Amino acid sequence: MAVKNFNLCFCIFLFFVALPLHSYANPSKPKAEKPSAFEFIKHLEGCHKGEKVEGLQQLKAYLEKFGYLNYNHSQNQNHANDNDFDDLLEAAVKTYQLNYHLKATGTLDAKTVSNMMKPRCGNADIINGTNWMRGGKKRPNQAHNTFHTVSHYKFLPGSPKWLSNQLTYAFLPGTNSDAQSAVARAFDKWAAQTHFTFSRSQDLGSANLKIGFGRLNHGDGIQNAFDGPWGTIAHAFAPTDGRFHYDADESWSVGAVPNAIDYETVALHEIGHLLGLDHSSVREAIMFAEAPVGVTKGLHGDDIQGIKALYNIA
Repeated sequence: MAVKNFNLCFCIFLFFVALPLHSYANPSKPKAEKPSAFEFIKHLEGCHKGEKVEGLQQLKAYLEKFGYLNYNHSQNQNHANDNDFDDLLEAAVKTYQLNYHLKATGTLDAKTVSNMMKPRCGNADIINGTNWMRGGKKRPNQAHNTFHTVSHYKFLPGSPKWLSNQLTYAFLPGTNSDAQSAVARAFDKWAAQTHFTFSRSQDLGSANLKIGFGRLNHGDGIQNAFDGPWGTIAHAFAPTDGRFHYDADESWSVGAVPNAIDYETVALHEIGHLLGLDHSSVREAIMFAEAPVGVTKGLHGDDIQGIKALYNIA
Protein backbone atom coordinates (compact mmCIF):
# COMPACT_ATOMS: atom_id res chain seq x y z
CA MET A 1 0.00 0.00 0.00
CA ALA A 2 2.83 2.36 0.92
CA VAL A 3 4.57 1.58 -2.39
CA LYS A 4 1.39 2.35 -4.34
CA ASN A 5 0.97 5.69 -2.56
CA PHE A 6 4.60 6.54 -3.24
CA ASN A 7 4.21 5.76 -6.96
CA LEU A 8 1.05 7.85 -7.16
CA CYS A 9 2.71 10.84 -5.48
CA PHE A 10 5.78 10.47 -7.70
CA CYS A 11 3.62 10.48 -10.84
CA ILE A 12 1.79 13.62 -9.69
CA PHE A 13 5.15 15.26 -8.97
CA LEU A 14 6.41 14.47 -12.47
CA PHE A 15 3.19 15.81 -14.01
CA PHE A 16 3.57 19.21 -12.36
CA VAL A 17 7.29 19.44 -13.04
CA ALA A 18 6.58 18.85 -16.72
CA LEU A 19 4.24 21.86 -16.86
CA PRO A 20 5.75 25.21 -17.95
CA LEU A 21 6.11 27.68 -15.10
CA HIS A 22 4.33 30.38 -17.07
CA SER A 23 3.21 31.15 -20.58
CA TYR A 24 3.06 34.57 -22.22
CA ALA A 25 -0.17 33.31 -23.78
CA ASN A 26 -1.92 33.39 -20.40
CA PRO A 27 -1.89 37.01 -19.27
CA SER A 28 -2.97 38.05 -15.82
CA LYS A 29 -6.62 38.09 -14.86
CA PRO A 30 -8.31 41.29 -13.63
CA LYS A 31 -7.16 42.04 -10.11
CA ALA A 32 -7.82 45.40 -8.49
CA GLU A 33 -5.10 45.25 -5.83
CA LYS A 34 -2.13 44.97 -8.22
CA PRO A 35 0.43 47.73 -7.60
CA SER A 36 1.15 50.04 -10.52
CA ALA A 37 4.52 50.01 -12.25
CA PHE A 38 4.27 53.80 -12.00
CA GLU A 39 3.43 53.76 -8.27
CA PHE A 40 6.66 55.62 -7.44
CA ILE A 41 5.27 58.80 -9.06
CA LYS A 42 2.54 59.02 -6.42
CA HIS A 43 5.06 59.96 -3.74
CA LEU A 44 6.45 62.83 -5.84
CA GLU A 45 3.28 64.93 -5.71
CA GLY A 46 4.11 68.56 -4.97
CA CYS A 47 7.73 68.36 -6.10
CA HIS A 48 9.08 71.33 -8.03
CA LYS A 49 12.31 72.83 -9.32
CA GLY A 50 15.06 73.26 -6.77
CA GLU A 51 14.13 70.27 -4.64
CA LYS A 52 16.06 67.05 -4.14
CA VAL A 53 13.64 64.16 -3.54
CA GLU A 54 14.12 60.40 -3.58
CA GLY A 55 12.41 59.00 -6.68
CA LEU A 56 13.08 61.88 -9.06
CA GLN A 57 15.74 59.75 -10.76
CA GLN A 58 12.99 57.25 -11.65
CA LEU A 59 10.81 60.06 -12.93
CA LYS A 60 13.66 61.20 -15.17
CA ALA A 61 13.90 57.67 -16.59
CA TYR A 62 10.11 57.68 -17.16
CA LEU A 63 10.20 61.00 -19.02
CA GLU A 64 13.25 59.92 -21.01
CA LYS A 65 11.50 56.71 -22.07
CA PHE A 66 8.57 58.66 -23.49
CA GLY A 67 10.74 61.27 -25.21
CA TYR A 68 10.43 64.26 -22.90
CA LEU A 69 13.91 64.33 -21.44
CA ASN A 70 17.39 63.94 -22.88
CA TYR A 71 20.50 64.84 -20.91
CA ASN A 72 22.92 63.63 -23.60
CA HIS A 73 23.30 67.04 -25.25
CA SER A 74 22.90 69.12 -22.13
CA GLN A 75 25.43 70.83 -19.88
CA ASN A 76 23.58 69.12 -17.02
CA GLN A 77 24.50 65.56 -18.03
CA ASN A 78 25.60 64.84 -14.47
CA HIS A 79 22.00 65.33 -13.31
CA ALA A 80 20.63 62.47 -15.42
CA ASN A 81 21.03 59.93 -12.63
CA ASP A 82 20.36 62.00 -9.53
CA ASN A 83 17.31 63.14 -7.59
CA ASP A 84 17.66 66.88 -8.33
CA PHE A 85 14.66 68.70 -9.77
CA ASP A 86 16.64 70.81 -12.25
CA ASP A 87 15.73 73.16 -15.12
CA LEU A 88 15.66 70.35 -17.69
CA LEU A 89 13.26 68.27 -15.61
CA GLU A 90 10.98 71.26 -15.11
CA ALA A 91 10.89 71.87 -18.88
CA ALA A 92 10.11 68.20 -19.50
CA VAL A 93 7.23 68.25 -17.01
CA LYS A 94 5.82 71.39 -18.67
CA THR A 95 5.93 69.74 -22.09
CA TYR A 96 4.19 66.66 -20.70
CA GLN A 97 1.52 68.85 -19.12
CA LEU A 98 0.89 70.66 -22.41
CA ASN A 99 0.59 67.39 -24.33
CA TYR A 100 -1.97 66.04 -21.88
CA HIS A 101 -4.04 69.22 -21.58
CA LEU A 102 -2.85 70.04 -18.06
CA LYS A 103 -1.86 73.41 -16.66
CA ALA A 104 1.83 73.85 -17.59
CA THR A 105 3.26 74.75 -14.20
CA GLY A 106 6.34 72.51 -14.28
CA THR A 107 5.31 71.32 -10.81
CA LEU A 108 4.18 67.76 -10.08
CA ASP A 109 0.68 68.75 -9.00
CA ALA A 110 -2.03 66.19 -8.22
CA LYS A 111 -3.50 66.11 -11.73
CA THR A 112 -0.10 65.64 -13.36
CA VAL A 113 0.86 62.83 -10.98
CA SER A 114 -2.50 61.12 -11.50
CA ASN A 115 -2.09 61.33 -15.28
CA MET A 116 1.46 59.99 -15.24
CA MET A 117 0.39 56.96 -13.21
CA LYS A 118 -2.17 55.79 -15.77
CA PRO A 119 -1.38 52.67 -17.86
CA ARG A 120 -0.28 53.67 -21.34
CA CYS A 121 1.21 52.60 -24.64
CA GLY A 122 4.93 51.91 -24.48
CA ASN A 123 5.67 53.94 -27.62
CA ALA A 124 7.19 57.36 -26.95
CA ASP A 125 5.19 60.58 -27.35
CA ILE A 126 8.21 62.50 -28.63
CA ILE A 127 10.70 60.84 -30.96
CA ASN A 128 14.06 62.37 -31.84
CA GLY A 129 12.92 65.65 -30.32
CA THR A 130 9.86 66.00 -32.56
CA ASN A 131 6.65 66.80 -30.68
CA TRP A 132 3.44 67.36 -32.61
CA MET A 133 1.00 66.22 -29.94
CA ARG A 134 0.57 69.74 -28.64
CA GLY A 135 -0.58 71.87 -31.54
CA GLY A 136 -2.01 69.69 -34.27
CA LYS A 137 -1.55 70.34 -37.98
CA LYS A 138 -2.30 73.85 -39.23
CA ARG A 139 -3.51 74.55 -42.75
CA PRO A 140 -4.20 77.88 -44.44
CA ASN A 141 -7.74 79.22 -44.79
CA GLN A 142 -7.53 80.76 -48.25
CA ALA A 143 -10.70 82.81 -47.86
CA HIS A 144 -9.49 84.67 -44.76
CA ASN A 145 -5.70 84.35 -45.24
CA THR A 146 -5.39 82.73 -41.80
CA PHE A 147 -4.45 79.36 -40.33
CA HIS A 148 -6.72 77.00 -38.47
CA THR A 149 -6.09 73.75 -36.65
CA VAL A 150 -7.74 70.84 -38.42
CA SER A 151 -6.37 67.77 -36.65
CA HIS A 152 -4.06 66.47 -33.97
CA TYR A 153 -2.96 63.17 -35.49
CA LYS A 154 0.74 62.56 -35.96
CA PHE A 155 2.83 60.38 -38.26
CA LEU A 156 5.80 58.38 -37.06
CA PRO A 157 9.20 60.01 -37.83
CA GLY A 158 9.94 59.95 -41.53
CA SER A 159 6.30 59.05 -42.31
CA PRO A 160 7.08 55.35 -42.96
CA LYS A 161 4.43 53.50 -44.95
CA TRP A 162 3.64 50.08 -46.34
CA LEU A 163 4.05 49.90 -50.11
CA SER A 164 1.48 47.10 -50.41
CA ASN A 165 -2.14 47.45 -49.31
CA GLN A 166 -2.46 43.69 -48.78
CA LEU A 167 -0.89 42.72 -45.46
CA THR A 168 -0.72 39.38 -43.69
CA TYR A 169 -0.61 38.86 -39.94
CA ALA A 170 0.25 35.92 -37.71
CA PHE A 171 0.33 35.22 -33.98
CA LEU A 172 3.27 34.18 -31.87
CA PRO A 173 2.96 30.61 -30.55
CA GLY A 174 0.47 30.20 -27.74
CA THR A 175 -1.34 33.54 -28.16
CA ASN A 176 -4.75 33.00 -26.55
CA SER A 177 -7.95 32.88 -28.59
CA ASP A 178 -9.48 35.97 -26.93
CA ALA A 179 -6.56 38.10 -28.06
CA GLN A 180 -6.58 36.56 -31.54
CA SER A 181 -10.29 37.29 -32.02
CA ALA A 182 -9.93 40.84 -30.72
CA VAL A 183 -7.01 41.57 -33.05
CA ALA A 184 -8.95 40.21 -36.02
CA ARG A 185 -11.88 42.52 -35.19
CA ALA A 186 -9.50 45.46 -34.89
CA PHE A 187 -7.99 44.72 -38.30
CA ASP A 188 -11.51 44.63 -39.79
CA LYS A 189 -12.24 48.09 -38.36
CA TRP A 190 -9.07 49.59 -39.80
CA ALA A 191 -9.73 47.88 -43.13
CA ALA A 192 -13.18 49.47 -43.29
CA GLN A 193 -11.61 52.94 -43.17
CA THR A 194 -8.62 52.34 -45.44
CA HIS A 195 -7.50 50.68 -48.66
CA PHE A 196 -5.86 47.84 -46.68
CA THR A 197 -6.87 44.21 -46.57
CA PHE A 198 -5.55 42.12 -43.68
CA SER A 199 -5.48 38.35 -43.95
CA ARG A 200 -4.32 35.87 -41.37
CA SER A 201 -1.38 33.63 -42.18
CA GLN A 202 -0.23 30.47 -40.46
CA ASP A 203 3.34 31.19 -41.55
CA LEU A 204 4.78 33.44 -38.85
CA GLY A 205 8.09 33.84 -40.65
CA SER A 206 6.63 35.38 -43.80
CA ALA A 207 3.80 37.40 -42.23
CA ASN A 208 4.06 41.19 -42.46
CA LEU A 209 2.69 41.65 -38.94
CA LYS A 210 3.60 39.49 -35.96
CA ILE A 211 1.49 39.68 -32.79
CA GLY A 212 1.78 38.11 -29.36
CA PHE A 213 2.65 38.58 -25.70
CA GLY A 214 5.87 39.55 -23.98
CA ARG A 215 7.01 40.13 -20.43
CA LEU A 216 9.57 42.61 -19.04
CA ASN A 217 12.70 42.62 -21.27
CA HIS A 218 11.31 40.30 -23.93
CA GLY A 219 13.81 40.77 -26.75
CA ASP A 220 12.86 44.17 -28.21
CA GLY A 221 15.68 46.04 -26.49
CA ILE A 222 15.84 47.49 -22.99
CA GLN A 223 14.15 50.73 -24.07
CA ASN A 224 11.11 48.69 -25.15
CA ALA A 225 11.00 46.43 -22.09
CA PHE A 226 7.69 46.08 -20.28
CA ASP A 227 7.48 46.96 -16.60
CA GLY A 228 4.87 44.81 -14.90
CA PRO A 229 1.21 45.57 -14.13
CA TRP A 230 -0.41 48.94 -14.85
CA GLY A 231 2.57 50.43 -16.64
CA THR A 232 3.33 50.24 -20.35
CA ILE A 233 0.68 47.83 -21.57
CA ALA A 234 1.69 47.21 -25.21
CA HIS A 235 3.83 48.52 -28.02
CA ALA A 236 4.18 48.24 -31.77
CA PHE A 237 6.81 49.18 -34.32
CA ALA A 238 6.67 51.38 -37.41
CA PRO A 239 6.32 50.11 -40.98
CA THR A 240 7.74 47.82 -42.13
CA ASP A 241 8.90 46.13 -38.92
CA GLY A 242 5.49 44.67 -38.07
CA ARG A 243 5.94 43.65 -34.39
CA PHE A 244 3.07 44.21 -31.94
CA HIS A 245 3.30 42.92 -28.37
CA TYR A 246 0.86 42.91 -25.47
CA ASP A 247 2.33 42.95 -21.95
CA ALA A 248 1.54 39.54 -20.43
CA ASP A 249 1.58 41.00 -16.92
CA GLU A 250 -1.47 43.22 -17.45
CA SER A 251 -5.07 42.38 -16.57
CA TRP A 252 -6.72 41.81 -19.95
CA SER A 253 -10.38 41.44 -20.85
CA VAL A 254 -12.81 41.06 -23.71
CA GLY A 255 -14.93 44.19 -23.56
CA ALA A 256 -15.39 46.62 -20.69
CA VAL A 257 -14.48 44.89 -17.42
CA PRO A 258 -13.61 46.80 -14.21
CA ASN A 259 -9.87 46.92 -13.45
CA ALA A 260 -8.96 45.38 -16.79
CA ILE A 261 -7.86 46.55 -20.24
CA ASP A 262 -9.75 45.57 -23.38
CA TYR A 263 -7.79 43.56 -25.94
CA GLU A 264 -9.52 45.10 -28.95
CA THR A 265 -9.13 48.73 -27.82
CA VAL A 266 -5.38 48.24 -27.43
CA ALA A 267 -5.18 46.34 -30.73
CA LEU A 268 -6.82 49.27 -32.54
CA HIS A 269 -4.20 51.61 -31.06
CA GLU A 270 -1.19 49.42 -31.79
CA ILE A 271 -2.34 48.65 -35.35
CA GLY A 272 -2.34 52.41 -35.86
CA HIS A 273 1.38 52.35 -35.02
CA LEU A 274 1.93 49.35 -37.29
CA LEU A 275 0.42 51.39 -40.14
CA GLY A 276 2.50 54.51 -39.39
CA LEU A 277 0.48 56.68 -37.01
CA ASP A 278 2.02 58.15 -33.88
CA HIS A 279 0.25 59.41 -30.76
CA SER A 280 -2.52 62.00 -31.06
CA SER A 281 -3.28 64.75 -28.56
CA VAL A 282 -7.02 64.16 -28.99
CA ARG A 283 -8.11 62.38 -25.81
CA GLU A 284 -11.02 60.63 -27.56
CA ALA A 285 -8.83 59.31 -30.39
CA ILE A 286 -7.72 55.69 -30.35
CA MET A 287 -4.17 56.98 -30.91
CA PHE A 288 -4.14 58.86 -27.59
CA ALA A 289 -1.33 57.31 -25.55
CA GLU A 290 -3.23 56.40 -22.38
CA ALA A 291 -4.80 52.95 -22.08
CA PRO A 292 -8.43 53.15 -20.94
CA VAL A 293 -9.13 50.85 -17.98
CA GLY A 294 -12.56 49.27 -17.61
CA VAL A 295 -13.92 50.82 -20.83
CA THR A 296 -13.65 50.39 -24.57
CA LYS A 297 -12.78 52.82 -27.35
CA GLY A 298 -13.15 52.77 -31.11
CA LEU A 299 -11.70 54.67 -34.06
CA HIS A 300 -12.21 58.43 -33.89
CA GLY A 301 -12.44 60.96 -36.71
CA ASP A 302 -8.92 62.13 -35.93
CA ASP A 303 -7.56 58.58 -36.40
CA ILE A 304 -9.38 58.20 -39.69
CA GLN A 305 -8.19 61.60 -40.95
CA GLY A 306 -4.66 60.66 -40.00
CA ILE A 307 -4.50 57.32 -41.77
CA LYS A 308 -6.15 58.74 -44.89
CA ALA A 309 -3.73 61.65 -44.98
CA LEU A 310 -0.72 59.35 -44.53
CA TYR A 311 -1.74 57.08 -47.42
CA ASN A 312 -3.47 59.71 -49.59
CA ILE A 313 -6.79 57.90 -49.37
CA ALA A 314 -9.64 59.95 -50.81
